[in-house]
Amino acid sequence: MVNGLKAEYEGKVEFQILNVEKDAEGAKLADTFGAQYVPTFVFVNSDGTQSGQLVGTQSEAQMRAELDKLD
Repeated sequence: MVNGLKAEYEGKVEFQILNVEKDAEGAKLADTFGAQYVPTFVFVNSDGTQSGQLVGTQSEAQMRAELDKLD
């Protein structure tokens, strides 16, 4: 589902998919945003402020709602 949304929102939203257990950058971002569970989806506006965060398995509708709130 995420890959489908990534293609649909191309040019509007930058997706970063990081492995927090194997990637140092991913682990640092997890600490920065307080992500304790996998998966955690963090939504960040273009100005760097956090718009929202979803934890666990999500529906496509929930993901779209958060993506559509981004500026």
